[in-house]
Amino acid sequence: MTRIKRGYIARRRRTKIRLFASSFRGAHSRLTRTITQQKIRALVSAHRDRDKQKRNFRRLWITRINAVIRENEVSYSYSKLIHDLYKGQLLLNRKILAQIAISNRNCLYMISNEIRKTKEVDWKEYTGKI
Repeated sequence: MTRIKRGYIARRRRTKIRLFASSFRGAHSRLTRTITQQKIRALVSAHRDRDKQKRNFRRLWITRINAVIRENEVSYSYSKLIHDLYKGQLLLNRKILAQIAISNRNCLYMISNEIRKTKEVDWKEYTGKI
């Protein structure tokens, strides 16, 4: 029986894994078995933290909007603003509102005042009182 020489496929697979882990320290970048373990662990952490990052940014935007809104008027809050936005069918997401709150506070005050004015007008029309 002739001798079968192993091909380059396994070596190519290992070098591909090594390129992924080339920035890791110690055995995590040198030994094939630990490299594969660390690769799995890194990918799991990356997937988990992408979702966590979305949550953290949403919390940050909500905090910024709430801080700016409460600065102007004590009785008005973030939840009332968002409720009025949905009632007025004004489609601004929290990211845009937070950018407006930081860069141009007067613009956010104008938006909230306009929404509240239209809300009062709608309520008067609904009740029949003018």
